[in-house]
Amino acid sequence: MYLPRHAEKTVKKISTMFGAVLVSGPRQVGKSTMIEQVLSELPTIVRRVTFDDQLLLLSALEQPDTFLKDHPPPLFIDEVQRAPKLFYHIKQILDKDKKKGQFYLSGSQQFDLMEGVSESLSGRIGLINLLPLSLREQAKIAYDAPFIPNNRYFEERGHVAKPVDYGLLWKTIQRGSLPEMVVEEDFDWQLYYGSYVATYIDRDVKKLAQVADEMKFTRFMTVVASYNGQLLNVASLARDIGVSQPTAERWLSILVSSNIIYLLEPYHNNLISRAIKTPKLYFLDTGLAAYLTRWTSPEALREGAMGGAFFESFVISEILKSYYNAGVMKPPLYFYRDKEGIEIDLLIEDSGTIHPLEIKKHADPSKKDIAAFTILDSIPTIKRGPGGVICTYDSLVTLVGEDRVIPVSYL
Repeated sequence: MYLPRHAEKTVKKISTMFGAVLVSGPRQVGKSTMIEQVLSELPTIVRRVTFDDQLLLLSALEQPDTFLKDHPPPLFIDEVQRAPKLFYHIKQILDKDKKKGQFYLSGSQQFDLMEGVSESLSGRIGLINLLPLSLREQAKIAYDAPFIPNNRYFEERGHVAKPVDYGLLWKTIQRGSLPEMVVEEDFDWQLYYGSYVATYIDRDVKKLAQVADEMKFTRFMTVVASYNGQLLNVASLARDIGVSQPTAERWLSILVSSNIIYLLEPYHNNLISRAIKTPKLYFLDTGLAAYLTRWTSPEALREGAMGGAFFESFVISEILKSYYNAGVMKPPLYFYRDKEGIEIDLLIEDSGTIHPLEIKKHADPSKKDIAAFTILDSIPTIKRGPGGVICTYDSLVTLVGEDRVIPVSYL
C-alpha cells in the first residue's frame, strides 16, 4: 500500500523550474517509490535505471557519455551517487537543451550527492530531502504547510487536525516511521532494524570512510543514540568508543550526511555573548534510535529515562519533515541555551520574528514551562512572536498571552 507523500507536490513544482530534480534521504524512506508515483502521473514516459544493476553501474562509471546516449532523457536514475561522473555529463545535456524536468535523481548519500551537485549542477537542479513518513502522511492529511506557531497556521491546521491516540503515538515513536514499518504492521521490529543497520554500514559507511572495525562503528551508532536529544559532546563520544576525536567527528559527519542524525544549531548573535555554540543531536527516525538503545516496547520507552528525549526528538523530526517536504533544504530551526543553563527547546525564525517552543511529553503544561521565553525579551534585536508548549494534551488552548498549549496533532 502506498501512502501519498507531501513532497510529491514539491517534486512536480521543481520539475517545471529546473532541468533536474534530486531527492535525497536515508535508506528505505520511499524516495524511488515517490518519484515513480509522480512520474506515473506525467503525460510523457520517463525511463528508469537503477545502479543496483551492476552492469548499468559499470557502464555509467566507465563510459558516462555513452551511458546517457543509450539512456536519453527524460530519465529517472536511482542511487545516482554511485556514479558521480554522471553529474558533469548531465550538466552538458541540460546546458544544450535548456529543457525542464529532464532528469529525476535519487540517492541516499547526501555527501556525495551534494559534492556532485555543487561542482556540476548548481543552478540547474532542484533539491528535496525526504525523511520517514510524517504523522500527517500516516493519517492521510493533505495539509502540507511548514509548521509555524502563528494564528494563520493554527486556523488552517485546525480544520483538518485528527486526534492522535496516546498509545498509538508512543507505538509510532518506538517502532519508527519508515514506510515499511508503518504499512507492514506484522514486520518484526528487531529483525528489520538489525538488517537496516547492517545494510547501512555495508553500503554507505564503507564507501564514505575506511571503517576497519564494523562492530566499533555499530557501537558508535549505539552511543550516539544514547545522546539523542542532548548537547553534542564529541570528546565524550570519542572516549566512550575508544577512538580519536577526529575519527569521532568524521563518523558523526557520515551520520549527518546520510540523514541518520540531525544537528540542531544554537541561536546566537553578536548581542548574545552568553549563548553557547554547541549543537543538539537528534535521530531522524526514533525507531532506529530505540533499536540501538534497546527500548523494545512503547510502554518501556514512554516510562523510561529517555522518554522525554525521544518525544523531543520525534517532535523535532516532525517539524523538519514539514519544511523538507515543502522543499526548504535549510529550515530556520534553532534552540537557545546560555551559560547559566537557561534553555528553550526550539526557536523557529520567520520573517524576522522568533517563535519559541518548549517540547514536553506530559499532558499538563503550565506557565512555568515557558518561563525561559522572557529571556528573548531582554535581547533588543529579537522580535518575539507566538510560541507555546508542544505536548500530548488533546486541545489547542491559550496558555498565556499569545503562547499556546499545542497538541502533537497540530504538527
